[in-house]
Amino acid sequence: MVSGLLLVGSFPKFGHGAVAWIALVPLLVALPGTRGWRAFRLGYVTGAVSALGLLYWIALVVVQYGGIPLPVGVAIMVALCLAFALFPSVFAWLVARLVETFGPAGLLAAPVVWTATELLRAHTAFEFPWCQLGYTQYRLLPAIQVASVTAVYGVSFVLVASSALLAYLTVDRRPGHRRAALAGLVVLLAAVWGGGAWAMSRPLPEAGRIRVGLVQGGIRQEDKWLPERALDNIDRHLRLTEEAADRGARLVVWPESAVPFLFDSNPPLANRLRATAMSRDIYLFFGNDDRVHDESGESRIYVGAKLLTPRGELTARYHKIQLVPFGEYVPLQPLFTLGGRFAAKVVREVSDFSHGTEPVVAEVDSHPVGGYICYEAIFPALVRRFAAAGAELLINITNDAWYGTTSAPHQHLAMAALRAVENRRYMVRAANTGITAVVDPWGRILEPTTLFDRTVLVRDVPFIAETSFYTRHGDLFAQACLAGALALLAATFRRRTAGTG
Repeated sequence: MVSGLLLVGSFPKFGHGAVAWIALVPLLVALPGTRGWRAFRLGYVTGAVSALGLLYWIALVVVQYGGIPLPVGVAIMVALCLAFALFPSVFAWLVARLVETFGPAGLLAAPVVWTATELLRAHTAFEFPWCQLGYTQYRLLPAIQVASVTAVYGVSFVLVASSALLAYLTVDRRPGHRRAALAGLVVLLAAVWGGGAWAMSRPLPEAGRIRVGLVQGGIRQEDKWLPERALDNIDRHLRLTEEAADRGARLVVWPESAVPFLFDSNPPLANRLRATAMSRDIYLFFGNDDRVHDESGESRIYVGAKLLTPRGELTARYHKIQLVPFGEYVPLQPLFTLGGRFAAKVVREVSDFSHGTEPVVAEVDSHPVGGYICYEAIFPALVRRFAAAGAELLINITNDAWYGTTSAPHQHLAMAALRAVENRRYMVRAANTGITAVVDPWGRILEPTTLFDRTVLVRDVPFIAETSFYTRHGDLFAQACLAGALALLAATFRRRTAGTG
């Protein structure tokens, strides 16, 4: 339980990243001498406590905006937290098995195993890699520079390595081994902070610059979809766009779902947006959903984004690939709608959008840019696809009004910021109610706005064409850790078989 509480204390908005360097020490110290179900249970308690502390806001969202009873909302949140907790459970079970097989040295495999479970969490269950450990370091900039090679997984690896070495110092009483572990910890910290400082001192060649205006309409979620407020909300964004253009913005970005009409079937509104882009000589990137009819006549709804040029031409249309569970679709509907008893409310209020399939890279002043939507910012492999396709600037649009003033908007920004580091790109982020910001390729969060302010952020932003190792090669590091964890598991079986023979 102590490790679970320390994990909660490592994340924003209430925690501090320094805590993450020791967060897993209590759990790791407790594992020697345990095995099987007991080790699994220790990990499960750690995972459940941390998940409840980090994801409590889910219940508020699905109750307030999903239109379902409080007990059901709490049940959905708890079910997701319990699924979340399975991964620390597997971690604890395997580390305990390694300690049983190889002695205290088995603790030193903890970073490999933890990284493997984070990769699995990103690609299994509900594909919910929210608050992976490495994100705790988003304000400790030297510590996150390794992400340009390893993605966020490498940052998590380093943090768990710190806890593992401290746990080994506690468990192994042999002086020579303790001195070696202490030396290893010093080397680890020196390498991370020294290497990070070196990376941050290295300039990146610019391919050009553009002045960007990021519009934050400050529209509360309960007002966003009211038909009687729709035109007023559009007018608010247009006024802020005029302000951005007056300050020299060439590219103006509106948040997710900023245009609550179907662009293709509402010519008067479409013409207003085109006229603004043309009259102010700007590119306008905005969130706007699409309804598409397939060959069978079936209608599909997509969360989308579009780009208008200064000539009023619609040159890019993107459909969100990674949808939000319980926000944009209901996973495992028979389970989470209690056999259909609450299906009507959940599906009607949450909506059931279709998944897009491909990233879209558009051109702004002859420079490729890639824009992705909200929840997609927490998926390294997905955002990497935009940079790998040539995007020299990353655009993230989001609507975090759902989360109110909970920890979620702060957690979301922390995760989004790592995408800039991984791909060595500037990232501009327009959020309906905040936090709007520019993030540089080293993870500095520049001019973040205040939640629920109505404002526009205007800033010159470079295009970067040079690609990072991670952009070129993807999740090789995390995949190697998964392979390593499986190899270690196999080694425990071989050792025990040999011992029995």
